[in-house]
Order: sequence, then structure tokens, then C-alpha cells
Amino acid sequence: MRIQFQQLSNNLKRSLAPVYLICGDEPLQLGEAADAVRGAARAQGFEERELLECETGFDWGSLAAAAGALSLFCNRKLIELRLSSARIGREGSEAVRAYCRHPVQDNLLLILAPGLERKELQAKWVQELDRIGILLQVRQIEGPRLVAWIEQRLRERGLRPEAGVASLLAEQVEGNLLAAAQEVEKLRLLYGEGNLSRERLASAISDSARYDLFDLTDAALAGNRSRVQRIVGGLAAEGTAPALVLWALARELRMLAAVSHEAQRGRTAAAFRTHNVWESRQARVLSTLKRLSMEQLQDLVIRCASADRQIKGLAIGDPWQTLTNIADDLASAGNSWTHEPRA
Repeated sequence: MRIQFQQLSNNLKRSLAPVYLICGDEPLQLGEAADAVRGAARAQGFEERELLECETGFDWGSLAAAAGALSLFCNRKLIELRLSSARIGREGSEAVRAYCRHPVQDNLLLILAPGLERKELQAKWVQELDRIGILLQVRQIEGPRLVAWIEQRLRERGLRPEAGVASLLAEQVEGNLLAAAQEVEKLRLLYGEGNLSRERLASAISDSARYDLFDLTDAALAGNRSRVQRIVGGLAAEGTAPALVLWALARELRMLAAVSHEAQRGRTAAAFRTHNVWESRQARVLSTLKRLSMEQLQDLVIRCASADRQIKGLAIGDPWQTLTNIADDLASAGNSWTHEPRA
């Protein structure tokens, strides 16, 4: 059965399912959902926990072995299987299907798969799991849903936010649920339970939108030029080495150029696999390739070389300004570039 995150608490109050699959790209909710399952399992006597890390070369026979092993200390066991890849492959699929066909009554299997591809959710092993267990997919929360989530989180912690408080906090954290949760906890510690005004919030919160290199490339691919400018400014202000920013931009541009080259020959899907472009990013990559030609991508790669020379002191110019211009042009339409291309 497939449920939403907000349904999990009530679901766990009933009898536990033999198998739980929690997947998705939102780390806070994924972690909280896993903790909720572990807590419910402990409350119902699953005192032993066995952890299986599914990495390259993982022996899928260890799943059956863990299920069949008798414990010397307790009768009930939680088996936690952590998947590190987007797919589990044929052997993994068969192992999970075999487990689901004959689940052990005194075991509970919890599968955590943060990077699972969306189309993998249609695979036979997921269908088999869906038949006897619980599937929960956590997703990024944006826009009005994020404001509602923050409002609920504040109230669950005993805070009564006045109108506009949740919106202001959502703007500050820019979609970062972990940062939002941390700010809510800080507000609870600072003010305790009770009313929370905009003035109190403004004096307490810090800018929790922590930028990283992948935020920059994602914003550029999304065509969000204003966010690109804020992120570059944030990286510079935090003392990030410009060479790291250059690495992220050049890496993304080389990938785009390679995919563009293959797409012109009808081999887009193969290019995605070769360059490890996850399904969640493929639409943005294709949108970028519609905005920018192969020649423009090559031009941006060459401008990265100019930034590299500036960073090393081999050329005149401000590397941060060059990097900002490259990122801005990557985010814009090719016919509206505001910065000079290479000579």
C-alpha cells in the first residue's frame, strides 16, 4: 500500500506491515519516517536491529541469511536494508521478491532508498512489496505546501505564529526543510510555547539557505537567474574557493556539451546513462539544451578556461565576476546573453 508522509503516524498505530520501503530525495522527511518505523518496531518488541548496506558487490544472499538467522537475545528483529544506487538490479529484485513472497513473521524489513529512480517504482520487486507492505515516497516541498508545512511544524512545537510568520520563514530557508526544522527548534528554545510575531522571528532567524555548488548548477539549469546571482554571492561571502565553483560549472558544461552531441545523433538516453544524469534532472538538462546551442556550450567551456587562468593569476580579471557571468549565461536564453562571448 502506498501512503503519504502525513499518513505514516496513524498507519504505524495499527499493526505493523512486514515490509516498509521509504524512498525519495528529501532527507529530513526520509530520516524522520525511518525513525518513526524504528520507534514503532521497538514498541512492538523488535528489539534487535541488523543493518545491511547495499553497495557495489553487495551479496544479496545476506538478506535471506539475515531473515533466517535466529537471535540469541530476542525473538523479533528489524532488518534495515540501505540502498545506495538508483536501481537494485536483477539479483536484488529477485532477493526482495523472494522475501516478500515468504515474509518471516518475527522480522520486519525496512528498506531505505533515497536515490531510487522514479521508474524503478514500477519494477516487479516494488509491486510485490506494495502487495504486502508499505511504500512511502518523500518529495521536496515547495511554494504554499512549504508554508503550510512550516506552519504545522511551529504549532506542533507549541508555537502560535501570527499571519505571515510561516511565509517569512519559508522565504529565508528557500526550500531547505532541514534548515527550516532547525530554525523551528531554535525558536522554541528561545521563546518557549506561545505567540510568535514577525518581529520576534526577524530578530531570531539567521539566513539558513546554505548554498552549495550543486545548488548553483541546479539553479542555472532551471533558468533561475536571480537565484544564480544570490547563490554565487553567498558562496563568495562564505569564502568558498573560486576553483571549486569553477569545477562545478565546468563539470556541468562538459556534461551538457556531451549530451547535446549525442542527442543530435538520437542517442539521448544512452548519453544520460553514460554521464549519470538521474531521471529527476533529465528534464532540466533537456530544457537547457533547447535554450543553448552546442556552440554556446562550447563557448562557456572556453570561458571556464579563462576563469581558470584568472584564478591562477595568469590572466587579468576578477575570477568571481567571470564565474558569475558564466553561470548567468548558462541560466539565460542563448539569444539574450548579457555578457561578451569569447573572441
